[in-house]
Amino acid sequence: MTSRQFNQDTGRAKQAAERGPVYITDRGRPAHVLLTFDAYERLLGARRVIDLLGEPAGIEDIDFDTVSFREIAHPASFD
Repeated sequence: MTSRQFNQDTGRAKQAAERGPVYITDRGRPAHVLLTFDAYERLLGARRVIDLLGEPAGIEDIDFDTVSFREIAHPASFD
């Protein structure tokens, strides 16, 4: 599936991913692969995504200084 096809019909891409990996190309070259989450977890094996997001051992020993930021955010202007 080309990037253009993917952008125009993501629903069809998601349906196709139910049957197997969907290769998305940019200028004729594979650039991305769309998988269902279940297929992705099977690729990871015993390691689950949530486990990979956990804190690594020894992180409490890292010095981390923060800076106070007092400026108020404003909406972007596209004039």
